[in-house]
Amino acid sequence: MNHYYAYIDEAGDEGFGKLRNLETRGGQSTWLMLGAIIVSSDTDKLLPSKRDELRSKFPTKKNSSLHWSNLKHEQRIVAVNMLSDIPMGVAVMMSHKVTIPGGKFEHQFKKPQWLYNYLVRFLIERLISACERKSKGEPCVLHLTFSQRGGTNYQTMSEYFKGRAADADVVKTPRRTDWSILDIEGIRVENHTKRAGLQIADCTTSAFFTALEPNRYGNIEPAYATKLIPNLITKNKSSYGEGLTIVPNLGAANPSEEQLHFLRECWKNR
Repeated sequence: MNHYYAYIDEAGDEGFGKLRNLETRGGQSTWLMLGAIIVSSDTDKLLPSKRDELRSKFPTKKNSSLHWSNLKHEQRIVAVNMLSDIPMGVAVMMSHKVTIPGGKFEHQFKKPQWLYNYLVRFLIERLISACERKSKGEPCVLHLTFSQRGGTNYQTMSEYFKGRAADADVVKTPRRTDWSILDIEGIRVENHTKRAGLQIADCTTSAFFTALEPNRYGNIEPAYATKLIPNLITKNKSSYGEGLTIVPNLGAANPSEEQLHFLRECWKNR
């Protein structure tokens, strides 16, 4: 039996009532991203030492955990360079929230946790598929660990997964997914500071977030995520709709030319 371990974190927020722009102060992020790293059981054992090796590069940091928001630009470059060498897959689901208001599912996504769960479903479907491809027909199981977040009912999430496995979801998907691969009963929720895998997931997800989410000056920074493109999970040599997925689709997201250039770099066949 092949065992795979995925660590999941998010960047951005769920709200879309007052999206951030250059004319107003404050507001919600225009993107919400759910990202994961996925590793084999052998690599999973190495993650704490890999995290510690990276932390040793920043001896002035008092906190022993690794958190993207606490890193300066030059430290982020060091981080993504080192993380890209870990034998891990990366998958990021991206919702450009400007597509939601006035849309078919706006009412559903206004409910707490719905958009988050929706992206989680997309993410897990792709992680399961990656496990199947990697196992090449051999039995496998996917273990999930989520970074704990406020306002999330994880029992509700577990029931959501069970309903999805029973094809009872409101928002249908044409993707065939063998949900028996997912260890639903064994899903773990832990504090970010306690698990190296979650800290690495935080850095990878945040790197892709900065590639598409404009900062206060309207600029994006794709340099960090570019280093991690080779880690994106692929199907038929492409990460399109697999390692990097735009929800609901690229056309609806209407990215800027700079954002589109980055996305195309991610989706090039490898």
